[in-house]
Formats: sequence, structure tokens, C-alpha cells
Amino acid sequence: MFPVRDDNPTLVTPIVTILIVVANLLVWVLVQGFGNEPLLSRSVCELGLIPGELLGRVPDGLRVALSPTTACVMHHASASWVTAVTSMFLHGGWFHVLGNMWFLWVFGDNVEDSMGHGRFAAFYLLCGLAAAAAQVAASPSSPIPMVGASGAIGGVMGAYALLYPRANVNMLVLLGIFITRIDVPAYLVLGYWFVLQVLGGIPGLEAQGGGVAFWAHVGGFLSGLALCLFFKDAALVDAHRAAIARDADI
Repeated sequence: MFPVRDDNPTLVTPIVTILIVVANLLVWVLVQGFGNEPLLSRSVCELGLIPGELLGRVPDGLRVALSPTTACVMHHASASWVTAVTSMFLHGGWFHVLGNMWFLWVFGDNVEDSMGHGRFAAFYLLCGLAAAAAQVAASPSSPIPMVGASGAIGGVMGAYALLYPRANVNMLVLLGIFITRIDVPAYLVLGYWFVLQVLGGIPGLEAQGGGVAFWAHVGGFLSGLALCLFFKDAALVDAHRAAIARDADI
């Protein structure tokens, strides 16, 4: 299943959501060269978050191949927590970047509506940092770079689940050659997504390899639930819910 849109009105132009999408796409084009080598691997090695390098858990000078021609070389002295921020704007492929930006576009505008632009920007970055910390804690010796906006977007989804649990999300369902669209309450869509992340992350607790950063998704989602309580603006939430009620009456 894949979200197409939600039945949730937007009261103001989601400026920050748009800027985040644009920033990610610009990084994909200008820094990562549309995913072409050697720019893709170089950007991931230099700007991605590598838990084992950051914590000094892997040998200095260890080479980790990302492509036939490019490898990350561990340098503890140059490792920095700044990569927790830069990694949030990097991606590993076209589906990765476009999928993340689509999820952000579907859910981010309404969360921004309920926080205001400045608060939403701070909320997004803090969720991304919490997601990075969760993945580092789950795989502290991993030499594999972590990249992607999905941890921060997980935080946005957590906030959406708390703020608008009964908003309908239009889902594209693919069953072999059969394709249809159904409306599902947000709490089911996002709850199902969260459970999948937890189940996907459990096997990785015993390994230090690469793959999907499931615990970043889990950490982002949980931080979004918690931080939403502090970042939401009660007046904006009330205005938004009133708009939803008016639309329902039409």
C-alpha cells in the first residue's frame, strides 16, 4: 500500500515542507549527481552518519565498499555529529528520495499547519536527530553510512497520528495485476507502518550490517509523538480541526 493523498485541508501554504522537499532534491542533484557515481558514494561516505566511525567502534582505516570503484575509509579523527544533520538530506537512490519526499508532502503540510512554520522546522530537525541517535544506539559498531530523511519524516508521521488519527488517507493498493484505491483512517495506516518498522528492526539488533535503518524510523516516530505535545500550537490545532469539521458538513 502507498499513500496517494489525505482528506485533510491545508489552511496555510506549507512553506517549510516545500523548502525541505526542495533542499533534498537540490542535494540529490547538485551534491549526489542524480545518483551517479562517483558522486553518490562520495557524498554518502563523507556526509552520511557512520555509527562505528563516530563512536570509534571500527578500526581506523577500515575500507567499506559501496560500489565497484568507491569505498568509505574510516577516519575517527574526522568523524563528527554534524553528519547527523547532513545525512538527513542525502539518499541512496531515486526511489529512496522520491518516496521520502512524497510521504513528507502527504503528511507534512497538515503538521506544519498545526505548529506554525518556525516550530515545524525545529520539530523536523529534532526528530531527525532523535532518529539518528536511535539508529546509532541500535547499531553502534556499524561501519555502514546511514542516509535519508525517513527518520525525520517518521517524526512527522508520529505527530500526524497524534493530531489527526481519524483523517482519511487515500491508499493505492497493488495486488498483483489488481490495482485499486481505498480510504483508511490515519491511525491504521501509520500504526501499521510503525509496527512494520519495529518488526523489521528486531533482527538487525543482532547484526551490524547495512540495509534499512528501521530503528531510525522507530526513533523518529516516537520522538514525533512526544515532541508534538510541546511543538503544537493549540489555537492552530483548533482552527485546523474546525476546518475539517466544516469540510465534513459540506
